[in-house]
Amino acid sequence: MLAVLPALLLLLLLSSRSACGVFQKLYCSFSDSCDCDFKPNIRDLEWDLYKNVFGQHLAQDLVAEEVSRFLLNKSPDRPLVLSFHGSSGTGKTLVSTMLGNHLYGSAMSSPFVHQFVPALHFPSAERVAQYQAELKNWVKGNLTACSRSVFIFDEMEKMPAGLIDVLEPFLGPSHVVFRTNYRKAIYVFISTAGQEAIHRLILENRRAGRDRDEIKPSDLQEVVQQSVYSNKTNGLYLSSIVQQNLITRFVPFLPLTRTHVERCVRAQLCQRGSCNRDDVVEAVGGDMTYDPAEGHYFSTTGCKAVAAKISFFL
Repeated sequence: MLAVLPALLLLLLLSSRSACGVFQKLYCSFSDSCDCDFKPNIRDLEWDLYKNVFGQHLAQDLVAEEVSRFLLNKSPDRPLVLSFHGSSGTGKTLVSTMLGNHLYGSAMSSPFVHQFVPALHFPSAERVAQYQAELKNWVKGNLTACSRSVFIFDEMEKMPAGLIDVLEPFLGPSHVVFRTNYRKAIYVFISTAGQEAIHRLILENRRAGRDRDEIKPSDLQEVVQQSVYSNKTNGLYLSSIVQQNLITRFVPFLPLTRTHVERCVRAQLCQRGSCNRDDVVEAVGGDMTYDPAEGHYFSTTGCKAVAAKISFFL
């Protein structure tokens, strides 16, 4: 009897709208189904992006639009695949964390949000075949358990070449993975690859007297894609995933100016209850390193070193 109870509850849930909330709550009180933990809040995601990510109008717009469009589609023909590119400290990992936080009730601690770091999970370039088999089985197993799984691959520039291509069968619309619903999953690749191309365009734009907010996604999509595909120190080097256009969007993260860094400082000071410490904002902003040499426009570490410097100057 207990074995059929979840099925009966789901049947009742579907057959009675008025009782939907009650039965869903009852079902989820003893079920570990990812459907119970999957609680996407697009409005809060957008608010978080625009309130707490600085200097990234392209990333804010692209991530909000693509995630919203994907989740509104009840029967997507392919997963959502986002590839984040830009220099250190520009907000790539922060935005990936926001995704997990606003998709699942248990946020990044959800068992359905999976993070991979090459130095930890794929440390040896000589064991690519082994890693491919393990990664394929891991992804397939987790998609079987939860079609709404989120997979985040950080530091793609350190990923052994060819390893990530094992995901190809899970990413395209024409592929079939036996007994696995893979089209509702979300994949995020994070890399510094492409940062030179991004910096070059931003610098040219600045020297021409144009505002950085005038830059459109189309100005960087192809440039970043080509840069990533041809970068030998990147996990997507000559990747079939890129070649077959299986990445939904390449999301560029722009280098940060001193103004953006100081906004990061202010935000973190407020979290510590010290919003009014203008002296610390000024001190941290002035203590950062900026390039290029002839202009000192962009922070070389973005906002990455801000927390440590705040602690020093407080």
